Amino acid sequence: MPNFLTRRQAIKTLASATAGAAAIGLYTWRIEPHWLEFTFFDMPIAGLPQELDGKTLAQVSDVHVGPQVDDAYLLETFRRVQAFHPDFVAFTGDFVTYRNPSQFDQLRRVLEHAPHGQLGTVGILGNHDYGYHWRMLHVADQVTDIATAAGITMLRNQATVVGGLQFIGLDDLWSPRFDPAAVIAQNGKVPASVALCHNPDGADHPVWDGFQSWILAGHTHGGQCKPPFLPPPMLPVDNRRYVEGEFDLSGNRRMYISRGVGHLLRVRFNARPEVPIFRLRRTT
Repeated sequence: MPNFLTRRQAIKTLASATAGAAAIGLYTWRIEPHWLEFTFFDMPIAGLPQELDGKTLAQVSDVHVGPQVDDAYLLETFRRVQAFHPDFVAFTGDFVTYRNPSQFDQLRRVLEHAPHGQLGTVGILGNHDYGYHWRMLHVADQVTDIATAAGITMLRNQATVVGGLQFIGLDDLWSPRFDPAAVIAQNGKVPASVALCHNPDGADHPVWDGFQSWILAGHTHGGQCKPPFLPPPMLPVDNRRYVEGEFDLSGNRRMYISRGVGHLLRVRFNARPEVPIFRLRRTT
């Protein structure tokens, strides 16, 4: 005879499923969004000055100061980054999730505690630093001013040499000010270089001739909620392979996409927040 569930068995099965769903929901909401992971990688760079071999670079991305990310969590993250005494710190965009002007004071208070590199600290803007529809130029300018006052050298389609290492910083891909061609043409062939590009789709634009080094990106949050062994259902990029981690690109380029620190909605699953720390390695 067929084996039918009894009423009691059905209730127990339903209760177990409900408890499991509740536990997963609690984990994605309360645990993983603040379960910061530090990851460690070598960053081989051709022509790196001998004195920079072995130095460290911490990438801090997608901080998202605003209503969804706890300030206390961000301050503790900054403290932990600083405890590594990185030689360079690179912020790769989305300092803020803009909703109203009062957040500028909040951003100012948080960035007063931003980690700094012993040799230099640089940063770029992300799409959320441009406010609604990524078109609010005054918001981007204000975020830039606040970050600059906090000791971060902001690069907007600009290059600078800090401690013997050149950083090329691109403005955000979705903003009205994305214009990488000139700065890459003028500075892209400098051997010891690292490029900062918030949106990894920027790496596919045909402007990288001569650049043969690393691109640091963020933007994706690692998919933020990602089923095991499956691609994330939502990803804000055209190139769907750009989720997280290291990529070999054409033209002898490499890109690293950080999962970032913050979030837009307070949920993460299988995509823990991340601060990558790179050890610079000299290659010939």
